Amino acid sequence: MSDEVILLVGHGSREQPGNEEFLKFCEAARPHLGPEPVETCFIELATPLVPESLDRCVALGARRVIVLPVILLAAGHVKVELPHELDEAKERHPGVAFLYGRHIGLDPLVIDIVNERLARVEAEAAWPAEDTAVLVVGRGSSDPDANSDLYKLTRLLWESRRYPWIEPCFIGVTNPSLPEGLARCRALGARRIIVVPYFLFTGVLIPRIHRLVGEFVAAHPGLAVRRADYLNGHPKLFRVLRDRKSEAMRGEARMNCALCKYRVPLPGHEHAAKVSA
Repeated sequence: MSDEVILLVGHGSREQPGNEEFLKFCEAARPHLGPEPVETCFIELATPLVPESLDRCVALGARRVIVLPVILLAAGHVKVELPHELDEAKERHPGVAFLYGRHIGLDPLVIDIVNERLARVEAEAAWPAEDTAVLVVGRGSSDPDANSDLYKLTRLLWESRRYPWIEPCFIGVTNPSLPEGLARCRALGARRIIVVPYFLFTGVLIPRIHRLVGEFVAAHPGLAVRRADYLNGHPKLFRVLRDRKSEAMRGEARMNCALCKYRVPLPGHEHAAKVSA
């Protein structure tokens, strides 16, 4: 038994390989997070879910539970649902401290991983940069703030790479869609495109990306497209989680919600701010 437990929270997938990748990653991360026991759970689509896992941590003897979302970009799950579950757990377990860590976010180490994924494709393809575009594919969210982080990532990559075009797109929920992103790169003059999925683990969406890219290439002879790997449990993510744990334990974890639809009545999203108020 331990009076401190770390709870790693994944999104959850309808496809079991995605859940298995998350669990494998968490197992590999354990020795990097310190001496505390590490538990795992999912927000949705897989079990165990967050409420029962918080209760399990307390049943294991925890007087302090450090909750770390293994999530790339913060939207409703991270900003609203998980804080609500922690508030509910505090009511069920008075006297137990629940510390909420920051999501992974646009950490410099994560950007390093994306650059490594790009460099691997570059070494294999040896394409000239002047007619090559990079297309970064995100999950997509109804939260404009979360979507804007993907645009920030593409700009940071553009500043450090030699490509004339590094464009963002999304696989669901919002636009530009992946086919629209591919079409834009082609219209801008790219003859070669490197597609970079900005995902932690596989699931429903990684195969969908592969399918849509294949369909686009088949419909546009003469256009060459290669896919980079997603983040896929890269060891540098262990260091990010260790930093998030340290922030939470020091009470320094802060989330920038200044432009989030749950705090500010953004045009087209006014109802979301009213609901959370």
